[in-house]
Amino acid sequence: MRLSLHLAFFTCSTALFTAAGAADLTAQEVRWLKAASPVLAYSQALKLPVDITVQPQARPNDVALAMGFGNGRCKLVLSLRGNPDAERVLAGIPAAQQDLLIETMAAHELGHCWRYAQRAWHALPAGFVANDGKAAADSAARREEAYADLVALAWTQWRHPGQYGQVYRWMRSLRDSVPLSGNSHDTRTWLHLAGDPQRLGVVAQPFADVATLWREGIVQDK
Repeated sequence: MRLSLHLAFFTCSTALFTAAGAADLTAQEVRWLKAASPVLAYSQALKLPVDITVQPQARPNDVALAMGFGNGRCKLVLSLRGNPDAERVLAGIPAAQQDLLIETMAAHELGHCWRYAQRAWHALPAGFVANDGKAAADSAARREEAYADLVALAWTQWRHPGQYGQVYRWMRSLRDSVPLSGNSHDTRTWLHLAGDPQRLGVVAQPFADVATLWREGIVQDK
């Protein structure tokens, strides 16, 4: 069975879990959830429908942190146990900087939840017309990844402006490693636009602040 947690376990302090909730988590899981806690607290303040699920055993190809959807709710899934590649995205990053990047990943996933909660998943902004076929489906998935990347960067600029460059370079390195242009995680068109953090807007409401840059990337993405 999966271990489900409630956002009531989280606060913005480091004392994140009730004794009962923490007892069922590994040290690695507690570390990741602590790092993600500012994002989770923000989602709670917005009343986003987020459930947290900790997998007792990762499946092949599971990533450490992912967002799923079901029954009108977002499912943030942590897959660290038995996952040899869980922290591969943090390879080469000094330990003191890793929590910031885990928080960035959580902000990315929250961008997905926002789109789902707004009933806009895979939908184009007003004024754009979708095509049919596999290429269109691939483009839709790539747009969602791009939106979530921009939300993560907007979050960083809002909460950690002094570390924007570090987070941006890390994200670029991840996306530059995508093997094929057009892959659903090939968000380089949008990341190029976000090189200047001032282009993200006022960065007080990450979901809204990225809208202009996201639309511009859609126009450029071919």
